[in-house]
Amino acid sequence: MYLTRRRLLSLFAGPAAAAGLSAFWTSRMRNYEGPASDHFDGRLFFDPDGSPPKSLGDVLRWQFGRDRRRQPWPEWAPSPYVDTPPPRVSADKVRLSFVGHASWLIQTSGLNILIDPVWSDRASPLSFAGPKRHNAPGIAFDALPEIDAVLVSHGHYDHLDVATLSRLTAKFAARVITPLGNDATMRSADSTIDVEAFDWHHRVELGSGVAVILVPTRHWSARGLFDRNKSLWASFVLETPAGKLYIVCDSGYGDGKHFRRVAEAHGPLRLAILPIGAYEPRWFMRDQHMNPSDAVKALADCGAAQALAHHHGTFQLTDEAIDAPVTALAAALDDANIARERFMALQPGQMVEI
Repeated sequence: MYLTRRRLLSLFAGPAAAAGLSAFWTSRMRNYEGPASDHFDGRLFFDPDGSPPKSLGDVLRWQFGRDRRRQPWPEWAPSPYVDTPPPRVSADKVRLSFVGHASWLIQTSGLNILIDPVWSDRASPLSFAGPKRHNAPGIAFDALPEIDAVLVSHGHYDHLDVATLSRLTAKFAARVITPLGNDATMRSADSTIDVEAFDWHHRVELGSGVAVILVPTRHWSARGLFDRNKSLWASFVLETPAGKLYIVCDSGYGDGKHFRRVAEAHGPLRLAILPIGAYEPRWFMRDQHMNPSDAVKALADCGAAQALAHHHGTFQLTDEAIDAPVTALAAALDDANIARERFMALQPGQMVEI
């Protein structure tokens, strides 16, 4: 289906919506330049064991189709928890604090590591339009301890938040680790961000006996409508003295191959952080986002001793109700005869130690 820019804008009612679409039209990643590989064709990245992102026609069908059933979220759904992390945590344990959506603070071995940090009010290129927060970050930005490293999984706005990265750079001069191509996005917005970009399977030493390995995940990347897969996406295996953590920031399930391969290459895993939200409608989201039933299967495939859920309850990106992922996770665990305590869904501001 061929759409001109004017025709596409006309499908969205109101100046704010049109401005939002215009921002996505103009927001583009730069082309990554590097040698071709089994997941890079010289121009775009791809997952040999995954599926390409949905077409623009499918996006419009989802957004404007007559059968859409978008569930309303409350305007504000505050968490009763607020975390004030300690300055450091020793090497014999790991402290994990849920900031919200896909953002975590992980403290271990004297290091403080942020995962996909988003402190902005919206997951969007605009300050006045796009998915907005329905609760505050579980850690106030000014309550953060000294941040040593930041792991950014891919370029979607709910994971790569340039405004937050700039704040972290200004306050802590934190080291940023990300998959190939996302470094150009960061540097084009703020040249002071200390970013290093790596390919799948690369191992990066963070110090104090801690290292991170970038591993394939079933997803894709973009900042606008027409820059899909110009940068790479990844999950992380974080090696710590207290055990290995498998951090899946975004992923579809597929046939479970990605999770089984991580178990084979990096197991045993002490803990997995798995997404459970942003999954409806399934015809559109299945290939890129797991639902809670998929996440329970992913836990079984990767073999982690314990799991924590995320990617739910903060930004409404898809059509399910705000509480649906947590409710469905409990049911999926019961169906699989897995104790609910093995796979917990925290609220922003809650923390666990292992």
